[in-house]
Amino acid sequence: MILEMKVPSPGESITEVEIAEWLVQDGDYVEKDQAIAEVDSDKATLELPAEASGIITLKAEEGDAVAVGAIVCLIDTSAAKPEGDDKAAVSESKKEEVKKEVVAEKASQPAQAKATYASGVPSPAAKKILDEKGVDKNTVSGSGRDGRITKEDAVNAVPSMGSPTGGNRGETRSKLSMLRRKVAERLVAAKNETAMLTTFNEVDMSAIFELRDKYKEDFKSKHGVGLGFMSFFTKAVVRALGMYPAVNSMIDGKEMISFDFCDISIAVSGPKGLMVPVIRNAENLTFRGVEAEVKRLAIRAREGEITVDEMTGGTFTITNGGVFGSMLSTPIINPPQSAILGMHNIVERPIARDGAIAIAPIMYVAVSYDHRIIDGKESVGFLVAIKEALENPEELLMDNNVKKALEM
Repeated sequence: MILEMKVPSPGESITEVEIAEWLVQDGDYVEKDQAIAEVDSDKATLELPAEASGIITLKAEEGDAVAVGAIVCLIDTSAAKPEGDDKAAVSESKKEEVKKEVVAEKASQPAQAKATYASGVPSPAAKKILDEKGVDKNTVSGSGRDGRITKEDAVNAVPSMGSPTGGNRGETRSKLSMLRRKVAERLVAAKNETAMLTTFNEVDMSAIFELRDKYKEDFKSKHGVGLGFMSFFTKAVVRALGMYPAVNSMIDGKEMISFDFCDISIAVSGPKGLMVPVIRNAENLTFRGVEAEVKRLAIRAREGEITVDEMTGGTFTITNGGVFGSMLSTPIINPPQSAILGMHNIVERPIARDGAIAIAPIMYVAVSYDHRIIDGKESVGFLVAIKEALENPEELLMDNNVKKALEM
């Protein structure tokens, strides 16, 4: 029996995927539920499991865009599982086939064209293209008759990168994954389609450092997760979103949609690029709940197990460039959201405190926002509210009861 395997739907609004990598070869025997391919959608990279055991026949190449519901491979479920020796024999036969193909390619290569007056001379169309690119005709190898430079040669010609000095000057090209291309499109769209501005402030992290130094060991031993900075920032953001609801909104045509819940997107660097999983209803989570959810989502994103549903939605985003050493940046809005908070590294800096110079752990924070629906007053007030909560967490985030807030 021949089983036709079709591309399953990774989620709503996704109509096609791209075959990122086949994990098996044509003619291999596969087991049921064995991962046979990695497919990229515009939101995530997912593994495609075999629906049955049998001999597989591939119907799509790596890099092909395949519609959801289209056939990507056939599995002959009536085929018997080969023995170990058979696999070795198949491998050897494939090697022989590859050798024959290489020999055939060498034999089919035409002899080098004899140099004539036409060698290295561009056609009129090719000359125009080379002039526009600023490419010297002497650096282009002609593939036309008698070595003449054709229009195609001119189109493929690469301009000089400067005078070589004898070092290695090689280059490689690789196709961007569908996920990477979608991220690029969204980032460009955010810059081009929104009135994006950024406001900055600084936060004295001394109070949070003191709380973490005092309670982080007991917190970890009781709850199994660390007491990090993300829970404080998430709680501060939730509080500020309640004070400035326009920041927790987005534009839909001629209307503004405001949300009475806080789904906080957390930017995570994964093996396939930037992932933005969502903490649902963050307003209902405790410090322990936030830390546990951040840890769970970060692990799933880094191991490539994150699902489309876990990255769908979100009303506000937090990104932390500080983990890579960033001191200051202007984060780009994650559309269709209207604002994003950028965290940065913490550095001891001199500050004025009570009329004297003191050294304190300082973090610069930034909020990028869509000026079409968020006014400057609201954006600045929003960031100041976050600053106030982080500098006085015991009163503003814990209701003056630290042990209850940390569930100790």
